[in-house]
Amino acid sequence: MDRKSHGIRAGTVVALGVLGVVVGAAARPHLDVAAQVSVKLSEWNVALSQASIAAGPVTFVITNAGSIPHGFEVEGQGIEKEIETIQPGASDTLTLTLKTGSYDVYCPVGEDSHKKLGMDTHLKVVSGSSQAPSGYGASEMGESHMKAERVQAIRVTGGGPVIQILPGPFPFPDSAAPILAAFGDEREGLESQVKNGPYSNNVVKSSGTFTFTAWDKGAVRDSVAGVAEFATQDGARWKLVMDRVQTKDVPHHPRFGGVIMGLYYHGVTQVHTPLVPTINSAVALWAFGHLYKNDVLVTDNAMVHVMLLSRTRRDGDFALTCWDCSKNKIEELQLQILPGPGEPKFDAPGGFLFVNWGKSSSRQPARGM
Repeated sequence: MDRKSHGIRAGTVVALGVLGVVVGAAARPHLDVAAQVSVKLSEWNVALSQASIAAGPVTFVITNAGSIPHGFEVEGQGIEKEIETIQPGASDTLTLTLKTGSYDVYCPVGEDSHKKLGMDTHLKVVSGSSQAPSGYGASEMGESHMKAERVQAIRVTGGGPVIQILPGPFPFPDSAAPILAAFGDEREGLESQVKNGPYSNNVVKSSGTFTFTAWDKGAVRDSVAGVAEFATQDGARWKLVMDRVQTKDVPHHPRFGGVIMGLYYHGVTQVHTPLVPTINSAVALWAFGHLYKNDVLVTDNAMVHVMLLSRTRRDGDFALTCWDCSKNKIEELQLQILPGPGEPKFDAPGGFLFVNWGKSSSRQPARGM
């Protein structure tokens, strides 16, 4: 009896020992097996399937769910690694070994222009099995709260020579050729712009004033207030009052609008309209405005695009002087005004208004403005 009893106990001990090994193996992941984080890129967002992971190897499975090319980069704790640009609908992977700490995860396209547009999030790497929110929703909610708190403002005053830009041929046909070849449905419109568009050397001297304040508060909370007054080549007097931003889609690349500070774009940057010299801007905004001609209201729904950007035109004849103007001083203020959706063209050459102030300035507005 004693021997049998001892035998049962011994078998039980062995079984429990084996079970302990199995349970231990199940509870402890292999350190040489990479964790996996799914990444979804779109305009203008980076969504992670997990906001926090354990230290060790990790494989990012990246999908471009947007409509333009995007990239992916991980930076922090001495690491800075990125992948090649991913085309819309394509996927790629990046495997890294991460130690504990916080990492910046973003799209580096356009010298970080996509990052500045909101394609930036954070990944927390913790030791052991620390718990943290997971899933796309957790990552996006945390980041949207952070972004909502970022508020930037700028006060811009037009200065220097004032010119009106009239329709004319695009002055860089060699630079335009490879861009046109890359477009499908929009090619016809871009070809028309090359032949007789707003980015031309057909200019006339003008006069006027333009001052505005813009607030970058994130998404649909952006705002703008400003007044432009100027004369055109036919002697008409125009006045524009801006009081609301445009946040709906604008042509060429979707989900553009509102107020954006400090952006490197156009040209070959893969950010917004490509058939424009590459520039750096202190502020770019899209707005609606009230437009008057000779003190008579033309429309309450004029579509407005404004940029304070690196200089593109030279002194004297005000011709476009560079295809890559991104290194020039930021002092050129561009104002483009188009009819509202469904409205007739303006009584002006080309049906639009395009005015430049050559040596403008900016500053942070006083609190409370």
